[in-house]
Amino acid sequence: MSNDQRPLELEGFLPYRLNVLAETVSQSLAGIYRRDYAISVPEWRIMATLGQFGTMTAKEIGEHSRMHKTKVSRAVASLEHRSFLQRTANTRDMRESFLQLTEKGIAAYRKLVPEAHRFIEALVAPLDPADRQVFDRVLEQLARRAEELSADLEGSNAPA
Repeated sequence: MSNDQRPLELEGFLPYRLNVLAETVSQSLAGIYRRDYAISVPEWRIMATLGQFGTMTAKEIGEHSRMHKTKVSRAVASLEHRSFLQRTANTRDMRESFLQLTEKGIAAYRKLVPEAHRFIEALVAPLDPADRQVFDRVLEQLARRAEELSADLEGSNAPA
């Protein structure tokens, strides 16, 4: 039986394995910010993005974090409602707003970042330092290649 005729074994399929790993890590880390602030994974991603880059639009956050605009919109509304972030209208384009962390949001971010760093250190602790470097390099290569393949597919689907 050729590779094309074999059934797909999901447990060995790289995209599935990467997704399971990412979801497991995200949910484990989420226990930290859920416990202290009742923040969801998308809300934390928004706070972490704003904490890193400062003021951004929801569209920019979605592009950076690879979250769907609906998920970003819901998380932004929740964070704004709980005073973790604030919106400022874009006077040049009233369809969008600039988002930034409030003082409460900055305080939560500053408290959670060291805990996130400790979590990651505990996660990778069993890995040899050389394996960590290889793992980082492989992740970068896979991300680059996935982008290339995605661009190739988009190019081949372009109208003639």
